Amino acid sequence: MREQSKLIAMKIIVDRDLCIGAATCVALAAKTFGLDEEGKAFILNEDTKTAKKSDIGTVVESDATDVMDVREMIIEGARSCPTFAIKLYEDDGSEIPL
Repeated sequence: MREQSKLIAMKIIVDRDLCIGAATCVALAAKTFGLDEEGKAFILNEDTKTAKKSDIGTVVESDATDVMDVREMIIEGARSCPTFAIKLYEDDGSEIPL
């Protein structure tokens, strides 16, 4: 059953301009989120150099992968962010409410 729960279908976006480095996302979903040398959250399967400017600030964006935490842990990690710097989206583009 654990393998089935590992099948993740979501997009993860971290707004690095909003991140204050509280690291609650890392504490709850350590296979998905990390802190870089600036103390900002990033997505572990992405290089921080992939950060780009967008209409919501500097973001790092990634599809979830099977080496990340289970879906529920990613959602809890995102939900724990005190500045709401992490957004999650279903494959159909709808935002996952946190």
